Amino acid sequence: MGDDSEWLKLPVDQKCEHKLWKARLSGYEEALKIFQKIKDEKSPEWSKYLGLIKKFVTDSNAVVQLKGLEAALVYVENAHVAGKTTGEVVSGVVSKVFNQPKAKAKELGIEICLMYIEIEKGESVQEELLKGLDNKNPKIIVACIETLRKALSEFGSKIILLKPIIKVLPKLFESRDKAVRDEAKLIAVEIYRWIRDALRHPLQNINSVQLKELEEEWVKLPTGAPKPSRFLRSQQELEAKLEQQQSAGGDAEGGGDDGDEVPQIDAYELLEAVEILSKLPKDFYDKIEAKKWQERKEALEAVEVLVKNPKLEAGDYADLVKALKKVVGKDTNVMLVALAAKCLTGLAVGLRKKFGQYAGHVVPTILEKFKEKKPQVVQALQEAIDAVFLTTTLQNISEDVLAVMDNKNPTIKQQTSLFIARSFRHCTASTLPKSLLKPFCAALLKHINDSASDVRDAAFEALGTALKVVGEKAVNPFLADVDKLKLDKIKECSEKVELVHGKKAGSAAEKKDCKPVPGRAAASGAAGDKDTKDASVPKPGPLKKAPTTKAGGPPKKGKTTTPGSSATTGTKNKKGLETKEIVEPELSIEVCEEKASAVLPPTCIQLLDSSNWKERLACMEEFQKAVELMERTEMPCQALVKMLAKKPGWKETNFQVMQMKLHIVALIAQKGNFSKTSAQIVLDGLVDKIGDVKCGNNAKEAMTAIAEACMLPWTAEQMMSMAFSQKNPKNQSETLNWLSNAIKEFGFSGLNVKAFISNVKTALAATNPAVRTSAITLLGVMFLYVGPSLRMFFEDEKPALLSQIDAEFEKMQGQSPPAPTRGTSKNSTSGADEVEDGDEPDDGGSDVVDLLPRVEISDKITSELVSKIGDKNWKIRKEGLDEVAGIINEAKFIQPNIGELPTALKGRLNDSNKILVQQTLNILQQLAVAMGPNIKQHVKNLGIPILTVLGDSKNNVRAAALATVNAWAEQTGMKEWLEGEDLSEELKKENPFLRQELLGWLAEKLPTLRSTPTDLILCVPHLYSCLEDRNGDVRKKAQDALPFFMMHLGYEKMAKATGKLKPTSKDQVLAMLEKAKANMPSKPAAPAKTMSKPMGGSAPAKFQPTPAPVEDSVSSTTEAKPDLKKAKAPGVSSKAKSAQGKKAPSKTTLKEDDDKSGPIFIVVPNGKEQRMRDEKGLKVLKWNFTTPRDEYIEQLKTQMSSCVAKWLQDEMFHSDFQHHNKALAVMVDHLESEKEGVIGCLDLILKWLTLRFFDTNTSVLMKALEYLKLLFTLLSEEEYHLTENEASSFIPYLILKVGEPKDVIRKDVRAILNRMCLVYPASKMFPFIMEGTKSKNSKQRAECLEELGCLVESYGMNVCQPTPGKALKEIAIHIGDRDNAVRNAALNTIVTVYNVHGDQVFKLIGNLSEKDMSMLEERIKRSAKRPSAVPVKQAEEKPQRIQNINSNANMLRKGPAEDMSSKLNQARSMSGHPEASQMVRREFQLDLDEIENDNGTVRCEMPELVQHKLDDIFEPVLIPEPKIRAVSPHFDDMHSNTASTINFIISQVASGDINTSIQALTQIDEVLRQEDKAEAMSGHIDQFLIATFMQLRLIYSTHMADEKLDKDEIIKLYSCIIGNMISLFQIESLAREASTGVLKDLMHGLITLMLDSRIEDLEEGQQVIRSVNLLVVKVLEKSDQTNILSALLVLLQDSLLATATSPKFSELVMKCLWRMVRLLPDTINSINLDRILLDIHIFMKVFPKEKLKQCKSEFPIRTLKTLLHTLCKLKGPKILDHLTMIDNKNESELEAHLCRMMKHSMDQTGSKSDKETEKGASRIDEKSSKAKVNDFLAEIFKKIGSKENTKEGLAELYEYKKKYSDADIEPFLKNSSQFFQSYVERGLRVIEMEREGKGRIPTSTGISPQMEVTCVPTPTSTVSSIGNTNGEEVGPSVYLERLKILRQRCGLDNTKQEDRPPLTSLLSKPAIPPVASSTDMLHSKLSQLRESREQHQHSDLDSNQTHSAGTMTSSSSTTNIDDLKKRLERIKSSRK
Repeated sequence: MGDDSEWLKLPVDQKCEHKLWKARLSGYEEALKIFQKIKDEKSPEWSKYLGLIKKFVTDSNAVVQLKGLEAALVYVENAHVAGKTTGEVVSGVVSKVFNQPKAKAKELGIEICLMYIEIEKGESVQEELLKGLDNKNPKIIVACIETLRKALSEFGSKIILLKPIIKVLPKLFESRDKAVRDEAKLIAVEIYRWIRDALRHPLQNINSVQLKELEEEWVKLPTGAPKPSRFLRSQQELEAKLEQQQSAGGDAEGGGDDGDEVPQIDAYELLEAVEILSKLPKDFYDKIEAKKWQERKEALEAVEVLVKNPKLEAGDYADLVKALKKVVGKDTNVMLVALAAKCLTGLAVGLRKKFGQYAGHVVPTILEKFKEKKPQVVQALQEAIDAVFLTTTLQNISEDVLAVMDNKNPTIKQQTSLFIARSFRHCTASTLPKSLLKPFCAALLKHINDSASDVRDAAFEALGTALKVVGEKAVNPFLADVDKLKLDKIKECSEKVELVHGKKAGSAAEKKDCKPVPGRAAASGAAGDKDTKDASVPKPGPLKKAPTTKAGGPPKKGKTTTPGSSATTGTKNKKGLETKEIVEPELSIEVCEEKASAVLPPTCIQLLDSSNWKERLACMEEFQKAVELMERTEMPCQALVKMLAKKPGWKETNFQVMQMKLHIVALIAQKGNFSKTSAQIVLDGLVDKIGDVKCGNNAKEAMTAIAEACMLPWTAEQMMSMAFSQKNPKNQSETLNWLSNAIKEFGFSGLNVKAFISNVKTALAATNPAVRTSAITLLGVMFLYVGPSLRMFFEDEKPALLSQIDAEFEKMQGQSPPAPTRGTSKNSTSGADEVEDGDEPDDGGSDVVDLLPRVEISDKITSELVSKIGDKNWKIRKEGLDEVAGIINEAKFIQPNIGELPTALKGRLNDSNKILVQQTLNILQQLAVAMGPNIKQHVKNLGIPILTVLGDSKNNVRAAALATVNAWAEQTGMKEWLEGEDLSEELKKENPFLRQELLGWLAEKLPTLRSTPTDLILCVPHLYSCLEDRNGDVRKKAQDALPFFMMHLGYEKMAKATGKLKPTSKDQVLAMLEKAKANMPSKPAAPAKTMSKPMGGSAPAKFQPTPAPVEDSVSSTTEAKPDLKKAKAPGVSSKAKSAQGKKAPSKTTLKEDDDKSGPIFIVVPNGKEQRMRDEKGLKVLKWNFTTPRDEYIEQLKTQMSSCVAKWLQDEMFHSDFQHHNKALAVMVDHLESEKEGVIGCLDLILKWLTLRFFDTNTSVLMKALEYLKLLFTLLSEEEYHLTENEASSFIPYLILKVGEPKDVIRKDVRAILNRMCLVYPASKMFPFIMEGTKSKNSKQRAECLEELGCLVESYGMNVCQPTPGKALKEIAIHIGDRDNAVRNAALNTIVTVYNVHGDQVFKLIGNLSEKDMSMLEERIKRSAKRPSAVPVKQAEEKPQRIQNINSNANMLRKGPAEDMSSKLNQARSMSGHPEASQMVRREFQLDLDEIENDNGTVRCEMPELVQHKLDDIFEPVLIPEPKIRAVSPHFDDMHSNTASTINFIISQVASGDINTSIQALTQIDEVLRQEDKAEAMSGHIDQFLIATFMQLRLIYSTHMADEKLDKDEIIKLYSCIIGNMISLFQIESLAREASTGVLKDLMHGLITLMLDSRIEDLEEGQQVIRSVNLLVVKVLEKSDQTNILSALLVLLQDSLLATATSPKFSELVMKCLWRMVRLLPDTINSINLDRILLDIHIFMKVFPKEKLKQCKSEFPIRTLKTLLHTLCKLKGPKILDHLTMIDNKNESELEAHLCRMMKHSMDQTGSKSDKETEKGASRIDEKSSKAKVNDFLAEIFKKIGSKENTKEGLAELYEYKKKYSDADIEPFLKNSSQFFQSYVERGLRVIEMEREGKGRIPTSTGISPQMEVTCVPTPTSTVSSIGNTNGEEVGPSVYLERLKILRQRCGLDNTKQEDRPPLTSLLSKPAIPPVASSTDMLHSKLSQLRESREQHQHSDLDSNQTHSAGTMTSSSSTTNIDDLKKRLERIKSSRK
């Protein structure tokens, strides 16, 4: 007993957990007592047991368990916290109670489950019970089914979701256990009780015996509607109410409720949607077009089978519908027409509302096909059109139907009328408003007079149906002119009609296997003989409201009240007088007199025409008194006004009498039943008097009264026509003034704008200014109501008049129209009725626009235009869109039929090119205005896609989309947008931009609505998820919208919708709902009919300013983006705070939330490196597979577990794709904030994404690609480089997706590949993409080939791996591919290479078949014909791609985004204004043309120079100033800023648009010019140079060839580029960053530019070439000497190899090398000799000596020797230590050459390079000292003595003797042998003969031709001999002289020339001795120059340099001599 006493002391809760069963039993008993005692459901006592209740029910001891169950039941019933235990307790009941043998346990278990349902936890209970059905123990299954059955029986089908139960029923019927089968049968019967025949379809496949048994049971069921017997806690009050009603015996209201409740279950809802688009035969679209009807039949039969599925999954059925429509409309085989119609029926039935967007396309086609007479075709078409009707609304298809009504074919007319009749049956009074009824009645009235009886009968039936639906009052006004016989026929038809919601609805519904409950009928579609389909297709949309409109359900009322009248009970006196218009026949004068005499005093009638005015006045006074006393009913209005009009009538001369007369007319109109007939009598007189000074006011008063009686529209029309049929301008202007005023008083409803406009136009053309002024005032008033669209009618008026109209409109802008004060009093009752008629306010607004003349544009929307809009080339797409905009502009107002345009425009809304998206949005905005309210029918297929654009990442695109949606909503009203699931589907998308924009829009629109469709409730779950969104802005917008949702849906519905939320979320949302409830606005009051006009009317006025926000948003992107981010961060934390701030009821859930708030990627140091090592060491599987196997997925999971948050990993590897979407959304959100983590796990992220590529779900794929775009943008900003491992495990799988059939995906993949090149070398990408070209998928092959072309174009031939030859051969193979797209892509790629590299391509691709080669040649020819086409397109698209990348980055980055967007805006605004680029100064203003064109006799005076400083030539070229100076401040934070801004600007340098490029260059120049900011460019130099030479290539290959382009533009661009480069290469630190490859390409570009003959032909071309010269020198001097030397050697090698290159090119490269050689003594120590020698080694390997000697020119070999000699001389024997980089030196020709050279230099006292160097110094003037001369001669004789250099030495000696004829060489010859002396003399003679033979060469030039040829290392001295065929040479001195004279004449001093740095830098070696400067000499040289120019356009480097402003050689000889002396001293000392 010791134990006992111990546990007895324990508290109750501890006893319950005790291990002794007795203790537990005692604990449970005590707990039960405690639970029964606690009265307060919120007592803290309950919480103690919260964690124990599961133990209560799962106790292992059966006896104890029973007690535990009892206690648990009481707990659940009474504790407020019980709901939190639902999941665990119910699962405990299922697993541990339902398997107990004791029946009591099972009963208690079931009771507990039901109690949980009662406390609102139905879903959780049901979920656990359904899980129990998978248990292996049949006992448990049976108990679970029984519990579900009881729950359904007690709570009803509203609480227990039937769909999941019905899903498992067939499986239960197949169970082996009989008890399970029996229980399944019982639940099936119970379900049938609630949903009737909706259950038949899901159970159609069970065992036939079971089905038969079920049928028998079903028949026994009572037919009454079942009612729940037990209610949820929240419904307990309802229960009490129900009991009261039952005791009272009346169930009017209850009936209503139930009626509303039962239709909730619809068989359709219980079905699983089937996806059929992917199951269509692959060749379906080909077969459907086949010529053989059998093939077409096969295709249709395949579709027919698929559409038999009763519920189809939503998708893009546009193509399928189009194909079927074509068969219906155009196929000649009627059998196929019927088949296609059946397919359309199936689609409409299976898709329901989702088919609505296609309805407009097929309705006209089906109706027109009714011309077929065959019954089976007609029946199929009827079924199709009926099914289609149920997917849309009558409003949406009314235009199409009415258009067909005018068809001449009687069968079409008959069938259309029958269709209208059937459609009307589905309508109610509210869904068939007057505005819709009017045009239908008008059309049908024509048909009742048709000659064909069938047509008449059908029209009678349709009118009868309309009469039945809306009641006689509504229809009678339209039947005023119908004779009695026909009217009776209509009424007879009306009585026969059975409406869908009529009195016979119950039986009709039963007949059609539908749930036979009167209320249900409103939502079912069972009517008419052919409507069998309708049973399963409830009428969507407004009809659901039917039960609420009927008060109490008409079935009880028998036949006394027709359904029509019952439905309109609330709207009895709608539009009182308007519908009850007074119609009065015209009476004869006799009758009038008789009637008048009965009511007027006899004297009054006698004195009417008295000649005495006083008598007439007295008569009028009596008349007035009599009228004032008359009753309305007694007053014979027509008789009285006829009396007034009797002689003298309106010709009355006395103004007092006239005033009285007019006053009486006003009285009669106000007091009597005044008809239009009466009005006709007086109006003419009134108009005549309106201009009268004295009587005018009375006339206006009378008119106003008449307008009130006869409605303003009619009165105004009559008056306007009368006023303008007479000539009196005063009357005209006053009529217009009255009308302006009247419109303000009456509102604008029903006015005929069309008629007005023609009269107003007449008035505007009037000569009288008063009439014009009045007309303009009237227009101003109309503007208030019609809005800006009014202006369109007057655009062709004279500008002066138009400006007056605009001024008037401006005045009215922003004003809202006044509330109508007249015309409303008589039908004031209609105010209340209006509420029921949801469409009415819209109609009011649209009346105005309906009257505008509309143009049919469908014929202009040709298939060519549609295909243009969908073209692959964005430029062609843009053209298409421009055309559409043009068509709409021209038409102004259009009819709703716009052919295929919606589909085409819809495609453009997701265009990759954002500019086109914006253009499309602008067109859609135009379309809304142009089409007016008729745009309604396009809301589903075009409006909803606009909403999707609200999710775009670009601010300006979103703003444009919002403006467009508003423009549409103005025209359509909100009902169309809120109906159906489309809006909720949009809100469901987890795109923060889309959500915040959409919620903001709804928050703005919902408060203005008086009623909303019931579908608004579908948005609520998504609204709740937005309230908890990660993005702060989304949460804020959701909170803002919450009160407005509540305003329409009510608090109860909203609170009920929280039931599905998690507990924590639910509490938060409920708190917000409470808060919103307090702030909930009331619905706007229902305005009277006329008051709705200003609402509808002012709407367009709002539309006008919308373009402004769009522009603002562009400019404000900079501010908006950072704010958005700031808002986001605090938003997240505030959410966390609120979660903590609340008392957390459940710790577990809070913990989960906390888990999610941490980082999602955990940085593991060296984790990535370790994984790579593991993969290398084969410790793990290498990521390489064709399809991912499980072991790969498991491996990735394991690797991720250490570095990815657990919850995210669960999402990532979940089996359901929606979880993958969630994971991607989270990854996108964290991308920016967790850069390090992302980069640390990058290999795993990429591997996981490759798995997603193998998923079939498109949404995941799209999301993954979106994420990748953002990811690679981030990586490039972080300057991350992909590792080989990451690349190889990702790129091949990405390339698989480039072959996707969906365009969007392919575009995305290409964009990602493009971005990858920024983080992974293009040359390494190349092999992966090349591998992709081997795929079997032709799309993939084509895309890969295109991508290769882009790579080559962007990065040159170096990307081609392993070699260009091999790569191109592989690409060329595809020219013979069987797929056209692949062939084209291959050809285009090779043409791209050809454009970059010319004919070299043919060598590289090797042999092709004749056919392929001819295709290639043809393509190349074509591309040459239009050189601008291909390159420009690519050049433009490339930057576009880059731009998009950066703009996406904007959204993610915080700091740089500001910079970036401002740059972007600046670039935009610049490109918008071409004049901005005109700011480039004419940089070089020296007018050399005059000098050149001077053909006449040479005069002495020099050509005049424009007054400019010549110094400007040497300054860096001036670059156009940017227009927007605001940019520069952005560079201040350049250092803190990331590189993205510079990257972006550099990317624009290579733009295909010249202005964009100039703009970018300007910005870079601005940075380079400021020393403190220039370093920001560091690290970007290569990138900048690449962009620059790409631009140079683009200019060379494209712009120069484009004849349309102004060549001045090109010169501007060139000067910007050169200026920029010069600035760059003056900053040595930056210049040295340029790498070898880039320098090589740059030099290639610059030299090509110098040789471009097209430039020389341009006006300022010479200046450009001079500047390039200067730049080249800068590049050579300032770049890293190793890099530039290396680059030149490689360039020389390439140029010698390429046969296509001109010899001039190689020559210039060599001259650059010579200059480098001259710089070597100063730079030798900074050069990496090993690298240079390696380059020379490679050069010599490619060009051995023998091969070099075969070259036409001997320059190359001499250049090489010179270089090597110089190096040897400078380094001596040490040079041999620098051959380390050459692999096998023994094979190297270089080593041997160097050894020889070293040996030779040892043998001789001086080295070769000395002499080479001195050769430059040998040309000294006569003043050189004797010693130096002797040294020089000694040097020459040494050369003659050596074997190799004999000839050279002799030539030098000859030169020397010629120059210094008095020189004494005897001393040198004396010491030598006789043989040597004679050898020398003989040699000199030979040379003399050779020279003399060639013709005399004047020595004054100071240069020997021999020197010229032997590659003298002073390029500047070898001026123009090459370019001069007459053997004359022009030395620099000549130009110096010429320049000197020019400068003197212009009054410029000479000294400045000397201290300019470029001079010394350009000619760092001394030049030629000066020559006597005389004008004669100058003139002769000028004429030579002119000749040489004419003969040789290609002038080489040096001649260009000499042009450059007088060669910039110093004119002072003293500096030269000093320099020479110093250098000779240096040479001497080095010898010693």
